[in-house]
Amino acid sequence: MYKIEDITPGKSYGCRFRVTTMLDIDGKPSGSSDAPPKSPGVYEGFGIIQKRDLKNRLLEVYDTTARKMFRVDFESIWDVDDVEYVD
Repeated sequence: MYKIEDITPGKSYGCRFRVTTMLDIDGKPSGSSDAPPKSPGVYEGFGIIQKRDLKNRLLEVYDTTARKMFRVDFESIWDVDDVEYVD
């Protein structure tokens, strides 16, 4: 496991994250299914880190289940680790 401040640019990393977003009636992020949006709520997922902004302490994370990009602050991520792509 890594601290987000210590990861190497250019390598692939994933993390668990928590974000407040619009959820559908099944508790999934809006737009990731055909269900209509219901209300804002807390969503937890796993994603691939796309961008890291050290100055503003933000990440762009692509959720592999919801197939959606989220902007997440450093305090809302954990379990940062290497990602290995396989076919």
